[in-house]
Amino acid sequence: MARPRVLSGVQPTGSLHLGNWLGAIRNWVDLQRSHDTFFCVVDLHAITVPHDPKQLAADTRSTAALYLACGIDPEQATVFVQSQVPAHAELAWLLNCVTPLNWLERMIQFKEKAVKQGDNVSVGLLDYPVLMAADILLYDADQVPVGEDQKQHLELARDIAQQRINSRFGSEETPVLKVPKPMIMKEGARVMSLTDGSAKMSKSDPNEGARINLLDPPELITKKIKRAKTDPVMGLEFGNPERPEADNLLGLYALLSGQSREQVSSECAEMGWGRFKPLLAETTVEALRPIQQRYSEISADRSGLDQVLAAGRERASAVAEQTLQRVQEAMGFARPATAN
Repeated sequence: MARPRVLSGVQPTGSLHLGNWLGAIRNWVDLQRSHDTFFCVVDLHAITVPHDPKQLAADTRSTAALYLACGIDPEQATVFVQSQVPAHAELAWLLNCVTPLNWLERMIQFKEKAVKQGDNVSVGLLDYPVLMAADILLYDADQVPVGEDQKQHLELARDIAQQRINSRFGSEETPVLKVPKPMIMKEGARVMSLTDGSAKMSKSDPNEGARINLLDPPELITKKIKRAKTDPVMGLEFGNPERPEADNLLGLYALLSGQSREQVSSECAEMGWGRFKPLLAETTVEALRPIQQRYSEISADRSGLDQVLAAGRERASAVAEQTLQRVQEAMGFARPATAN
């Protein structure tokens, strides 16, 4: 029996941080053993905001290398760069032409980001949920790992597939596109900002001290944790809405140390911040050490990374082209004649 297929990806904007690893990539490592996994670096999404072309190319390679350093195995998973598979942009255009404008205007993330960008909002920022739908639907994904902030985007992809493509161009017996289901990430992997325990850790936060990047050196990690926002209460605990920072930092310690929440609750119940922060810093440095060492090895072997991405592109393209052709034929596009 074929393994269920899963697709996911991360933008190559800025450095990947603890939230990306603990909230997504670490789960991908587990998924690749039980699922047919496709993991892409979604560089087309990265240009919905002003960007430096040279930095984009460097960040794309760095992100791919970090996938591998975190444990993604190219022998088990398909690792590729989104823009190197043209079917992503081609299917996005076809989906654009059947997606109602008001579906995109109601997207929460667009509203939030548009406020920040002011007059510089691009059509791409409005339209990137359709590109995300194309990413997902191209690979006939059975499931898509999503956090709370991406649920609306997956629902849009499901609506486009079912209501705008299958119902208009397919049939119940022969749908054009597979409608994917959400895979809700396991509890405890939501990582919050070091400067605000009620806000998610983010690459776009202008305050570098709000996040721990996977490639931060030990001294910088220690400095950021030392400066992390805390409260004057002695002892750490989970679940107190008035102490979001305690909940976040204690949760980080549990995840990085490999202990249960019950174990760390007991260990840190009477611990002050002066004892806990050095403990968390040491645990974080040790948890990231093998990733950083592996990243250095992968980055030094440029041809090896190129080979991984080339093989991933080839396999991804083979699957994506079949889906794109299916949609094109269903929508009435004439296929080129083949030579005798």
